Amino acid sequence: MSRSLGGVLPAALQRLLSQADLGARLGRALPLLTLSADGSLHPMLTSYLEWLAVDERTLRVVVAAGSRSARNLAERAVGTLLIVEPERTVYVKCRAAGAPLRVADLARFTLGVEDVLEDSPDEAEGDVRITSGIRYEPLPVMEDARVQAVLVTLRMA
Repeated sequence: MSRSLGGVLPAALQRLLSQADLGARLGRALPLLTLSADGSLHPMLTSYLEWLAVDERTLRVVVAAGSRSARNLAERAVGTLLIVEPERTVYVKCRAAGAPLRVADLARFTLGVEDVLEDSPDEAEGDVRITSGIRYEPLPVMEDARVQAVLVTLRMA
């Protein structure tokens, strides 16, 4: 069952998305849901590499500029980040603020946090818990030009 934590990122979640410990988070996938033109949800897998918490109310995400997720964010301006890991299950509902910053084939969106929902099993579910998040390999190489382009784009003013 989920409960709202409010319209700001709790400090622990802000640290998690700050990229301060990015190396330890590589290999973990984070689903991003956007709203398609037909009203259906469109999923995209991202990673901690593509996200940056600017402050408790603001997130940045970098996606491929030509992707459906980029089009959906630009046209309908809503998205939900899912963090589903053994340590936490959290849904961050966001709204895009303005047009994306375009850098080559990348689009950086600035997202305002609207609601943070924490999910945990209710009493009837007993000891059920998440035992692993979505993982991927091989891990990105930090020196790779594409990785560096994403990191630079996230941090541009």
